[in-house]
Amino acid sequence: MSEKLKFQAIKGVRDILPPESALWNRVEQAAREVFGTFGFAEIRLPIFEPTELFARSVGGDTDIVGKEMYTFEDKPTGLPDPGDTAPVTYFEAVKQAMNTGKLPHNPSILAKIELQLSNYDNRHDAPERAHLIWKSYVSDLQLGESISLRPEATASVVRAYIEHGMQTLPGNVKLFYMGPMFRRERPQKGRYRQFYQIGAELLGQSDAPGIDAELIEMLMTLFERLTLKGAVLHINSIGHNAPNCRPAYVEKLRAELQKVREQLGPDSLRRIETNPLRVLDSKLESEQSFIEKLPRIAEHLCAECKAHYDEVKRQLGLRGISYQENWRLVRGLDYYMRTTFEITAPGLGSQNAVCGGGRYDGLVELLGGQSTTKGIGFAIGTDRLILSLQGTGAGEAPGGLDVYLAWFGAATQPAAISLARRLRDAGFVVELPAVDMKFGKSLGLADRLKARHAVILGENELAEGLVAVKSLADGTQQKLAEPELFSYLRDAKNARK
Repeated sequence: MSEKLKFQAIKGVRDILPPESALWNRVEQAAREVFGTFGFAEIRLPIFEPTELFARSVGGDTDIVGKEMYTFEDKPTGLPDPGDTAPVTYFEAVKQAMNTGKLPHNPSILAKIELQLSNYDNRHDAPERAHLIWKSYVSDLQLGESISLRPEATASVVRAYIEHGMQTLPGNVKLFYMGPMFRRERPQKGRYRQFYQIGAELLGQSDAPGIDAELIEMLMTLFERLTLKGAVLHINSIGHNAPNCRPAYVEKLRAELQKVREQLGPDSLRRIETNPLRVLDSKLESEQSFIEKLPRIAEHLCAECKAHYDEVKRQLGLRGISYQENWRLVRGLDYYMRTTFEITAPGLGSQNAVCGGGRYDGLVELLGGQSTTKGIGFAIGTDRLILSLQGTGAGEAPGGLDVYLAWFGAATQPAAISLARRLRDAGFVVELPAVDMKFGKSLGLADRLKARHAVILGENELAEGLVAVKSLADGTQQKLAEPELFSYLRDAKNARK
């Protein structure tokens, strides 16, 4: 007998099951409501984009692009199978596809194929071996576009902003998104290969510090709505690209790191050359004593960036938002400048950030948009936010079964169906058995389903125009007419809020 197949989720991804999924819905709904009051509207983005979009925006030297993206070739359709086709026939098909625009015209690929054809014709191997070599070469030939599952969404939002001419809209363009992202990193608590983010981006012509402060205010309002306990806001400024600002600081930082390079790990050594700011992100215990002695960027900001940072802090004060300054907060993506911020929460161990964001005034220009367009945004790690809510006692899933409607006798089923519909229309969660059940079995199922109330409808109740209502928490029972039933259930529901 063959072994029974058993499929499981791939390592690093997981199913989100009830009742936890109800908490996810509550978090997402709260985000929609809070963001809406600040004038943000939802954008729904593709899950995959051209790889170059992320390489250009996130940074080719980042771990995300270099190690973590899920990238594949979007293989063209309409070409013959190279395994079943003579080489010259396959080459002519590729050439025709390029000439007719079905494939991007690429002279270097055509030259490589012609060279392989020449080698193929001149080989002295057996024809079968020569064909295998040709087939192997063709299978490695990239003719389609390189596509990646999105590792983050800011680049996609900016691409959509440019593509759809949203710069012509009045005022600032305020967008939020939610959904899955993908990174091939080592799975750990709160970090998955398919993870979820809730984020917001504001794009426009102004970089006024009040914009930064109001975006952070919106974020803190959401966490307050969710009763996230122990949330702490950390802020910093990393300057901008003027020669006398961040570039000068980066060179000073690089020079100081070179002095201790013998004591640094491989990641920090690599970052000395690619992005010294990222060394400040290091979590290696052996590197902390060196990092604490490094020059701090707040002491090397140009006058313009210092004034901007001071005003952001003043604007936060006007809104009654407390914060901690963290000079090591540089964020991991290359497009950030000036304001950066992060929110930490308990229950997540040393990697305790639930949200991060900042200003990225040069990203729109980098991706082909107007140079005058400014931007700022954030992304919440939804998985980690849920973990923190659960760990601090604020994550009890809402909802649950309000009513188990137990009916007995065929004559009562039509009335039970009608009553269930009216209860659901009034917003109650109702379970209606599909078949007639014995009293004990029906009430036992109601208990196992953790219903709050059993509404009992038998032939006697039908004749009286009443229903029996049993509280499954304390066992009390009473008979009520329909208006009193709705009032009783509504009062019980309000008392739980």
